[in-house]
Amino acid sequence: MNKMLIAAAASSVLLLAGCASGPDEETTAALNDLTTKVDQLSADVAALQNSSNDAAMASKDAKAAAMAAQEEAARANERIDNIAQSYTK
Repeated sequence: MNKMLIAAAASSVLLLAGCASGPDEETTAALNDLTTKVDQLSADVAALQNSSNDAAMASKDAKAAAMAAQEEAARANERIDNIAQSYTK
């Protein structure tokens, strides 16, 4: 009984040792390739976020410029109305 227990323990150690070996070269190469692709995708996402932020800033600037132009046009129209009123008096 003891001999069977020792044999079972020894074979399980050898079996686990065989399973615990490191990845082969093909698996390592595939892992490195996937890591490179993930890094590239991360960089692409960061670039898209930056361009999105730039577009949002440009949109805000364009809206501010449009509002300023509209206000200036309203002031110009008031000046024209004042000039026209001064001639009718």
